[in-house]
Amino acid sequence: MSLNIDTLPPVRGALTFEKPMDGLSWLRVGGPAEVLFQPADLADLQGFLAALDPAIPVFPIGVCSNLIIRDGGLDGVVVRFGRGFNGIEILDDTHVRAGVGALDAHVARKAAQAGIDLTFLRTIPGAIGGAAKMNAGCYGTYTADVFVEAQAVTRQGELVTLTPQDMGFSYRSTDLPDGMILTSVLLKGGLGDPDTLDANMTAALAKREATQPTKERSCGSTFRNPAGFSSTGQADDVHDLKAWKVIDDAGMRGASLGNAQMSEMHSNFLINKGGASAADLENLGELVRKRVFENSGISLVWEIMRVGKPAAQ
Repeated sequence: MSLNIDTLPPVRGALTFEKPMDGLSWLRVGGPAEVLFQPADLADLQGFLAALDPAIPVFPIGVCSNLIIRDGGLDGVVVRFGRGFNGIEILDDTHVRAGVGALDAHVARKAAQAGIDLTFLRTIPGAIGGAAKMNAGCYGTYTADVFVEAQAVTRQGELVTLTPQDMGFSYRSTDLPDGMILTSVLLKGGLGDPDTLDANMTAALAKREATQPTKERSCGSTFRNPAGFSSTGQADDVHDLKAWKVIDDAGMRGASLGNAQMSEMHSNFLINKGGASAADLENLGELVRKRVFENSGISLVWEIMRVGKPAAQ
């Protein structure tokens, strides 16, 4: 079905047709979204989804910090959360509610000012919606560890509450029910002294700056850390393997394809050196997976989501 202003429900927010996604993408790649919808608020989103033809695909995005949007773009409606979904509310001594468009770093800072320890979020690029959906984490703490509940909207426009069990948290992923669009997340952090929490975040940022290519266009870790293997070749969770190590062992640190490169500084970071296409990035990632498997028998799993269509040939 061809989407135009007459086939879509009226909204108070903004509808943009054939919106180029490279300007919205963290990696600066991606073809156009058939329709980009920026809802004014929760009620606007609910009304739109309730009236939208259920056959039309809907894909929510935040700041696209964990996405490769393919060069052919995205069919259907892409929902982008900005104003109206980026509020951060301190509820009590330990609880913070954040709209899905709130940046992780902003949530960490505002919580710390209130003496609530959500400091692990400070170094995670992106927004809270993506952090919840992908169970983002660092330095041993994951979103699942602080998650209380989320509000979400169904494709029928109904507002529902999701528990940790509903989310189905696992390593760097969730089992979010099909069609559910997160709108806000309730988090619970430990108590802490604001000055100490601030110092901890400053130290974490310095550590990240020293070990990761923070000034490059990257989505952070490209592949999940693989399960460990014992000397018999059996899976062994005790022997943790790091993705960067098996990439190094396969000789792929610094490998490039077009203007895509596996960072020399951290070989599990896929970077756009400038002018790379989504195909360059994805194909280089697949080449890394191939070489790692040939070298070690380990199949790396993408942590970055790849969405949309390849460019037409």
